[in-house]
Order: sequence, then C-alpha cells, then structure tokens
Amino acid sequence: MLSAFTARPIIELKQRDKSKIESILAYGDRVLVGLNTGSLRIYRVNDIPPPSDPPNHPPSQTSTSQPSHDEPPPPPPPPPPQKPTDLLREVEKFSPRAIEQLAIIKGANTLVSLSNYTVSLHDLQTFSPIEAPLSKTKNASTFAVTSNVVQDPSTGVPEIISRLAVAVKRRLLLWSWQESELSPDVTEILLSESIRSLTWANATKIVCGMNGGFVIVDVETGSIEDIVGPGAIGTTGGGGGTGRFGSVSATGMSYMGLGSYIPKPLSTKLAEGGLLLAKDINTLFIDDSGRALEKHQIPWQSAPESIGYSYPYILALQPPVKGTLEVRNPDTLSLLQTISLLGAAALHFPPPTVSVQHTGKGFHVLSDRAVWKMEATDYDSQIDELVKNGRLDEAISVLGMLEDALLKNKTETMREVKMLKAEVLFKQKKYRESMDLFSEDEVDAPPERVLKLFPRIIAGDLSGVEEQEEHEEHEEHEEQEEEEKKKKKDDSDHEGSTVGKHSEPEVVASPPKAGGGGGGGFAKYLMGHRKQQLNPETASVASSRRTTQDDDAASVRGRSSEDHHAQEEKEKDLKNAVLELNSYLAGARARLQRVIDPATGKLKPRRARSETLSASQAAAQEDLTLSSRQVDESELQLAAELQHTFKIVDTTLFRAFMYSRPQLASSLFRIPNFCDPDVVNERLVEHNRFNELVDFFYGKKLHREALNLLRKFGSCPEPDEAAPGLHGPQRTVGYLQGLPPEMIDVILEFSEWTLRKDPGLGMEVFLADTENAETLPRERVVEFLRGVDVALETRYLEHVVGELGDGTPEFHNRLVELFVVQLKEGKKKDGEWEGLMGRLVRFLRESRQYSLGRALSWIPKEDPSFYEAHAVVLSNMGQHRQALVIYVFKMKDYAKAEEDP
Repeated sequence: MLSAFTARPIIELKQRDKSKIESILAYGDRVLVGLNTGSLRIYRVNDIPPPSDPPNHPPSQTSTSQPSHDEPPPPPPPPPPQKPTDLLREVEKFSPRAIEQLAIIKGANTLVSLSNYTVSLHDLQTFSPIEAPLSKTKNASTFAVTSNVVQDPSTGVPEIISRLAVAVKRRLLLWSWQESELSPDVTEILLSESIRSLTWANATKIVCGMNGGFVIVDVETGSIEDIVGPGAIGTTGGGGGTGRFGSVSATGMSYMGLGSYIPKPLSTKLAEGGLLLAKDINTLFIDDSGRALEKHQIPWQSAPESIGYSYPYILALQPPVKGTLEVRNPDTLSLLQTISLLGAAALHFPPPTVSVQHTGKGFHVLSDRAVWKMEATDYDSQIDELVKNGRLDEAISVLGMLEDALLKNKTETMREVKMLKAEVLFKQKKYRESMDLFSEDEVDAPPERVLKLFPRIIAGDLSGVEEQEEHEEHEEHEEQEEEEKKKKKDDSDHEGSTVGKHSEPEVVASPPKAGGGGGGGFAKYLMGHRKQQLNPETASVASSRRTTQDDDAASVRGRSSEDHHAQEEKEKDLKNAVLELNSYLAGARARLQRVIDPATGKLKPRRARSETLSASQAAAQEDLTLSSRQVDESELQLAAELQHTFKIVDTTLFRAFMYSRPQLASSLFRIPNFCDPDVVNERLVEHNRFNELVDFFYGKKLHREALNLLRKFGSCPEPDEAAPGLHGPQRTVGYLQGLPPEMIDVILEFSEWTLRKDPGLGMEVFLADTENAETLPRERVVEFLRGVDVALETRYLEHVVGELGDGTPEFHNRLVELFVVQLKEGKKKDGEWEGLMGRLVRFLRESRQYSLGRALSWIPKEDPSFYEAHAVVLSNMGQHRQALVIYVFKMKDYAKAEEDP
C-alpha cells in the first residue's frame, strides 16, 4: 500500500473532559473546535521540527580522582517535548446547543456556524455575535460557503465575492458578500424535496443532494437542472426517477425496508472543475455544469460516512465503527492507502477560499474525542513507493495529476516509470503495448534500454537476456539423461543377477545349436515363452523390466515432444516481439533523422532539430555558452552520441529484419544507414545473401570489400550455389560504372579480370555513355589497357579521340602507332585486317593532331599494303607529287589520285 498521508494527532480530549467534538475549522495555524456542549475552543497548532540525532558528547572520565574546576559543566537536560497544539481560548457560551458546522468568510472576517438548526454569524477575532438578517435559517440542516475573485461587469475590476448557501428543508437560501460587505438581499430557491447536502461547483453553481437524487442550481438565474448520468443513473429533483441515485432504486428499497433509512447524498469538489457525487455505494462524476463524465464507479464495499478531496486523491471515511480512511486515485479509482483512525467520524478540508490544488495544508479527521492532522508524504517518495511495490499504472497516473513544481523532475520520473511499465508489458508478452509505450514522444526510450529485453541474436552485446539459463537448462537435461542411463544400467545389472540366481537351468539353453535352425526369431519367442512358464518369478522380473523400459521410452519421447513444443513457443514469442520491435526501431530512426543527416552524419540546423531532441539533450543545448569553441565541441559531442545511437538502431533493425522478414533487409541498404559492417557481413554470409551484402557494401562505400566479393563469385568457372546470380563479370562491370573517377585505382584493379573474362563487356566500364566513364583520367586508362591488350587500348583511344573529340596529340600519335603495329602483326587480306587498315587510313586523313614525321617513320614504305597510308601522310605533309606517284604508278588507283588534294 501507499503512504500518501500520515496521521498526526493534534487534539485529544482528556478522560475527565465529558465534552465531545462535533465540528472543527482549521485555517492558518488555528483550529477551532465546536463541542456538543455549545462551547468553542481555539487552538494554535505548533510546528514541531522532526526529531534530530542527540549531540555527540565526549566520553565520560573513568578516573576516580575528583574533577578539576576547569572542567565544563554538564549539559542541561533536554527540554520537554513540545505539544502539538496549545489551547488559546474557550468560548463557553458560543451556542446553546452542539456546534454542528463551522466555516469562515475570510474577506469579511466572519465565522459562520450551524447550531440548534440555525445558522449564525460571529466576528472571527472576538467571536461575538454579528447581527445579521439570518432569521430565515431556522430549521437549517446544512450550509456551504465559497469565495471567488469575480470581475465586475461594469468596471472590469476584479473583486472578491463570497456566498453563503443554507439548506432549510426544501428551500435554498443565499446570501452574498461583496468584499467585506454583506448584501441585505436574500435569494430563495424552492426545490422539490428536502436538501441534505450542499457543495459549490463554482462561483455561481451549487450541487444540492436530496433523497431522490442531485440537482445543480444556478444561484444567479435560479435555474435548476437535474443531474442525470449515462444510462439514467441520475434522477430528477422530484425523486420520481428510477436511477441508481433514486429513492426507489433497489438499494433505496432495501434501506426503506430496514427502518426507512435513506443514505445521505454526499458530494465533493475535485480538481479542474470536477465533482464526485455519492449515494450509498453508487458514485457519479460530473463537471461543474452538471454533465456526467464517462468514468467508472468507485468500487466501495460499503457506503462511506463522508467523502472529500485532498490533492490529488479522493478520500472516503468509513463509519466510526470501522474508523478507516480510504485514499483512492481519482483517475484509476484504485485503493492506494487505508488508514486506521479509531472512532473517526468526519473530514474537514481547507476553507473554499483556498485553492483545491495542492497548497501543503493537508486536511483533518475528527472523532468525538480527537482531531488528526493528515499530512501529505513527499510526492517523490510516494512515486518511489508505488514503483517499489510494482504499482506502475498508479505511479503513472499520479504523476500525470501532480503539478511539475511538486516533484524534483517530473518529466524524467514519468519517463522512467513508463519505461519500467513497458518492460513489465514485455515480460507479460504484450509486445505491441510495450513498444508503443517505449515509442511515446515523452518517453522516447533509448535503444539500449529496449534492446536489453532481447536475446543476442537480435540485440548483440546489448542483450540483457541471461543465456546462461539456457545453458543451465541444457546441462540439467544432460544430467537427467545420464542419471536415467545409469539407472537403467543398474536395473539391468540387478535383473541379470536375479535371473542368474533363480533360473540357472534355462540359461544354458539359450545358445542355438549349429545347423539346428534355432536362431530365428520364432525360436527365440518359443524359448522365452517356455522360460516364463517354467519360472514365474523370473517371468515377473522380465515383465517388470519391459514395462520399465517402455515407460522410460515413453517418458523420453514425451519430454522430447514437450521440449520441442516449448522451443516452438519460444521461437513464436520471439518472432512476435521482433515484429513489434521493428516498429519501435522505425520510429526511433525517423526521430533521429530529424536531428542528424544519415547520409553525411552531420547535425541538422539547430532550429530544425530543437523540437526533436530529448529533454536532457535540449537542456544541454540551452546550457551552452556563447563561446564558439565550446559550441563546436558540444556539437561534435552531440553528433558523435547521435551517430552511435543511429548505429545501434540501424544494426538492430537489420538483425530484426533478418530474423523476422529477411526480404526487407535489402531495403535498408538502399538508403543511407549506420549499420555495423561487421555484423551485416557476418549475418548475410551466414545466410548466403551475397546480393544484399554487395548492396550494403556499396551503400557504405566499402567498395573494395564489395568488389572482392564480386570477383570471388564472378570469376569462378562455374556458378557457385551460394550466389549463382553473381557469376560472370556483369555485376562487377555495373558496379564499377557507378564509381566516381577519383576511385580510378579501384576501378582499374577490379576491371582487369572482367576484361580478361569478357573484353567486350569489360570495356563498358570505359566506353559507356556516362559521366563517370567520360571523366576518367584517360592517361591512366590508356596505360592500364596497354598492359592488358593493345587491341583494347586501341579501341579506347578510338573512342576518346573519335567520339569524345579528345585532341591530345599523344593519344593521336599512339593510335597511329597502334594501328601500324597491329597491321604489321596481323594476317593480311583477311576481313579484320582490312577493316583495321581502313580505320588507319581514315584516321590519318581526318586527324590533324598526330605527328606527320613520326607517322611517316612508322609506316613501312616498301610494303604495298601500306601504300595508301603512306600517300595520305605525304599528302598531309604537302608532298603531293610523291603521293600521286604512289597512287598512279604503285597503286594504279587513278580515282584516288584524282581525289588527292
């Protein structure tokens, strides 16, 4: 149970005092006590400090010599304990009869009392009667006062308006004070039946409780409205209804049959304009306009004697015979504390001039012989106690009701309690509710806190699940199996020795004779059957042994089936938990993305991330000084922390996908992520998911790792069963085409095997119509291709010179040289050679960037196959006569001679 309040007795009548306490009024440090004799006692409540430790005195001297005169005198004896209250005054003839009710109109310095069925006014300082027009209050049964700050409609100036409502049978009488002046006007409102209780709902509306139900009265307009709850549990003011508050309800009928007793209707003001109405054990929550609220009834076991509200709890006092005070949560209606107070008969709360919100005043409980001051326990201690007792829902509810100023750190406390609640829900296998609570904006649980609930296969090193339990269970299972084997062996040995003692004649008959055909199963059956007949005792042992073996086998099979079923259930639970974890991680990832850019790992601008940071992170940001250096360091620290958190989230999301929905793992790699490469690599390799691994490496810019993997599977002679889709150079070529020119070293390193495997496909890395291919450093490419195959070098040079228009003279000269070398080495007059010669001649004719002299030196002059090429160069050099000689006399091609410029 919760220790929300502690009871401190402040007034106890002495045994010789024959008076009884009828009513009290507490305000400030004063307590006014109305007695059944009509006397009024005024007490002062003393502030008693908490007990302190006794002072540490030096040890006494053990010497027997006389003390010297220089020794200090002994400490004075402690003062007598202070009394909780002091009686200041007693007004013996305050009233001729018992004082049943007390209240004050503070603004008017007036004490209001109910005695002898009449309401009277007295001066609060002298307690002398005030002449006032209250003669109409004869036969009054109860009254209620209220004071409120109201804005004057004509001047707009706020002023204090106090009101006194008196119930006189069916009449509701109303007086008002403006500031300290009592208005002579009296308002009278007639109801349908006698009024038994009054509670102010607000400054102008009052709830009247009657035998037939409750009504709410507007004292300014005089309008009366019945309070009717959902399902007609309220009744009309005339008492003709049949609802739960009605006099003709089942409860009312039962009481009427037992001496016509009708329980008193009770009501009390709650926080935020709410009220609680009670009749017998039935309750109804309403707002201050009289509308019923959708709330359950309080589960009282018996009708309370009195109800009240002390921030933030509902109080119910059981009859004096029981003498117990119940403290309930107005939100959950749960019983939080039960305080035993012998003979307690009534509750007293601060006057209506005090806010219903917490003011540290507490409240009072009185019996006919004592008054207890109920003091609220420190709220942080209350929350700690609820958490310690496992009442997390109550702790969350109470935290939600308490004002921030009443707790050391309400936000962090609420966050911690909700995380504890989420952990409990998880252990109850309510995985969705658990993850939803972890994901709440005001909780935003750190991933480390959530992941400790999961095994290592999901949470890695952050797992808090004790896998040692599984190990111990496995060892225990093995020990049981060993014990069972040993037991069977012992039983077998024992049976063997027993059979040897009692059936020796039959043992010699067991081995079959050679060639006798007695070794078959049927013969063994006959022999066994014969032995059972010859020796009944031996038969009994054998039968017992077979039964034991059968039972053991069945037991093992049953246990194995149970273990298998338990394992299946465990797997199913884990999968359900992981599926819900995915939603938490996705939400955490979305929140992180609002703060940090996953593509760059850098923080987003302050304004964009201020609404997303947790409370602690936001506070840290606000504490930054204006020093740019400190700001930069803090920014870097925050970025590092968020990157670490992002890494945990993404890595766990990957593990969760691989466990619950492997097909979704690759979707994570197509976006910027912080997944741990080692974890991803290990898990994907374990499941032969090499395509996803390549995608992951690409996204993490781990290109060398990805290309090594592609080369491993792509260069194999035959497709690998683990990754048949990666066979051949196609994936590597596509991967290399996506790399930027600055990674030329990697491109050249891993393109070599593709060129050797499939030159045509491999050359697409350098010849593709893409920006990456066109901006590669061409000198490096030419040099690289030269080492692989000059034909590939030639093709690349033709591409950059002819299609890309590169005018670098070295490229043009090299292309001429390559053409000539290949033509010299090639087989003449075949189709390929003819095509190559045509490309050379065309290039010599069109290009103006190669060196004519070097070209002339490379071309064989006496080889008829090169006559045209020789002539083109001579023509470009301006030596047309020599060119024409070649065309006319050597080639005898007069058409080309005419074309020569």
